[in-house]
Amino acid sequence: MGRKYSQLKEKRENLKFGFVALISLSALILCNSCASVPSRTKAVPVTAILGAFNDEVVMLEEQLAGKQEQKIEGIRFATGKLKARKVVVAWTGIGKVNAAMTTTLLIDHFRPNQVIFTGIAGGINPELFPGDVVIGAKTAQHDLGMLTPSGLEHEGVVNPVTHRQNPVFFHADVRLLKLAELAARQVKLEKTKTGSTERTPRIIKGVIVTGDVFVASTYKCAELRKTLGADAVEMEGAAVAQICHQQGIPYLVIRGISDRAGDKSLEDLGKYLKIAARNSAALVTEMLESISSQHAVEMSK
Repeated sequence: MGRKYSQLKEKRENLKFGFVALISLSALILCNSCASVPSRTKAVPVTAILGAFNDEVVMLEEQLAGKQEQKIEGIRFATGKLKARKVVVAWTGIGKVNAAMTTTLLIDHFRPNQVIFTGIAGGINPELFPGDVVIGAKTAQHDLGMLTPSGLEHEGVVNPVTHRQNPVFFHADVRLLKLAELAARQVKLEKTKTGSTERTPRIIKGVIVTGDVFVASTYKCAELRKTLGADAVEMEGAAVAQICHQQGIPYLVIRGISDRAGDKSLEDLGKYLKIAARNSAALVTEMLESISSQHAVEMSK
């Protein structure tokens, strides 16, 4: 009886030792695993800048520090730093479909914190002239809705993410809008010449409308001004705004006026395209200065 008790006691001690060893080994493995996993750091914020064609983005690409290029599904994206801010710049191509495609690829691969669209537009507001810049407080697709006997009734399509109907007007991100207004007070725009007269361009906050047609019609200008309160018309901005709205990404559309969108718009476009693109890009660059400064302040807290 005494012998059996001794054997039982010995087995219990061995079992206890094995259990302790197992716990110790597990703890050691866990510690080693934790040590091998790098500590998580906050992702560096990225600002995306888009333009419909090369002249609208080339002057921004040329300023990139540490520029790198890559193609995704045939679309070229350039990354680097501009005004100490990490940015990705891309040329979308003309039209709503091209703009939406490039924006979708951009969001999927680069996860930007905000998207800014820069480029040219036709001026609808009669007080706007070539070289002026419009900050898009809101954007709308002027060719989207229901065509009835009395005309086009503007309405948004259903958002496939939320299954709710999109608004007719997409409102710009409040923070980006304020930064653009601040930059507008500091940026120096390139002056324009009409004959022998030199003019200093102005910057306004207004309504930008988008459609898959190049507007060169005084009649159409009057219609867009009346029905949508449009200040400028172009072919990509609201499509980018819709994608960003549906994905919850802050966005802003900025456009330099290249023509009056009237019967002589093609003539004006040839004269003022580049200066309009440069003035729009200048405002975006000035904005990045403020964005970088604000980020630095936030990181120091």
